[in-house]
Amino acid sequence: MKHPGLLLHLFLLALLTWSCANSTDDQDQKSVSRTPPVLQIDSVFYLPDQIQLAARAGQVDELFHRLRRLTGFNGTVLYAESGRVVYRKAFGFEDVRRRRDSLHIDSRFELASVTKMFTATAVMLLLQNGTIQSYDEDVRNYIPEWPYEDVTIRQLLNHRSGLSRYESLAHDKWSDKTIPLTNEKMIDLFVEHQPSPYFRPDRGFHYCNTNYALLASIVERASGMNFEDFMEERIFKPLGMYNSLIHSMRNDTIVSAYIEQVVPGHDLRGRSYIRVRNDYLNGVMGDKGMFSTVDDLYRFDKALTYQLLINDTILKEAFTPGSPRHRRRVDNYGFGWRIRTASDSAVYHYGWWKGFRSFYLRDMAQQRTLIVLTNTDRGPGADHFWNIINDEELLLFPASVNVQYEMENDLW
Repeated sequence: MKHPGLLLHLFLLALLTWSCANSTDDQDQKSVSRTPPVLQIDSVFYLPDQIQLAARAGQVDELFHRLRRLTGFNGTVLYAESGRVVYRKAFGFEDVRRRRDSLHIDSRFELASVTKMFTATAVMLLLQNGTIQSYDEDVRNYIPEWPYEDVTIRQLLNHRSGLSRYESLAHDKWSDKTIPLTNEKMIDLFVEHQPSPYFRPDRGFHYCNTNYALLASIVERASGMNFEDFMEERIFKPLGMYNSLIHSMRNDTIVSAYIEQVVPGHDLRGRSYIRVRNDYLNGVMGDKGMFSTVDDLYRFDKALTYQLLINDTILKEAFTPGSPRHRRRVDNYGFGWRIRTASDSAVYHYGWWKGFRSFYLRDMAQQRTLIVLTNTDRGPGADHFWNIINDEELLLFPASVNVQYEMENDLW
């Protein structure tokens, strides 16, 4: 950390100023009784931090206004550093086509694949409370009808199962696409048609949504709760994520036109956007299907930082490379998180699905988090966001955090 030297310098400067202002010769000291003024140490530390905090917020604000002008960025942003929120703002509209209904900071977006980190958290909770005994258990311990041998929970988490994509299977075999495909029906398709895996379990890495859809089904069967209810009761409510939900279509007999009470997604077609309709694949949960806000996601971020939900021993596996021998990979994959090779402490995930894009970036060593949620399929690339995370021009002082207060009065 680069601040201790600056703090010491400021402290010594203040002390020297006080000493010079109050020094007298011996005669004056004998004749005049002086009470030295109280040194306001808090102000020495506080003022520079506020200046830097405002400057950092200004940097982020300038970037996103520029992205709004150049790329039409439409979404919400939250940037936090050193234990405090530095910047949060909404840009653009819920209805991108007609440019109406302005977005606000509490607008709920489809997270797409950012959902995977929450599905992984649910599995880690099951291990923590002893509902499952090991990540190396066979999937068939919980889904006995599963037709593939030697696939483990860990392999699903790390995308090393070799299983094929359920989307391709459903495209060919789910005949009536006006009926939602649920997790149970997805499993039935694999049991009936048994498509060939891409490779044998643990023989390679292949990012595949089937893995996390299966993990959601394991959560259901191990816990005895519907996945959406488990997430609500075990993660969202305890963390005060009251604007978050898992979209479930398990009781729907037909695919609705749109998903209501959340921000609509938009795809660019030619030179204009169209509102994306609901889809039969939205009935599958775990790999996607979570809606949330930037504030709720930051509550989750704090819970990770202070181990308020998952203990450190279990949580650290989420940030451990699942394919350590694959050095040619640009980045690696843990449990629901991509692990950035260019940094020894940065993890992230992106999401892209049916008119939505999402970005969740964390540098754990520097305590920097950037969350960006959008309701368009086009916009700025992630490099712009990593520039914020990696910028070392301004570094903020670490916030003094009372974890007990956070737990009793904020997170819980």
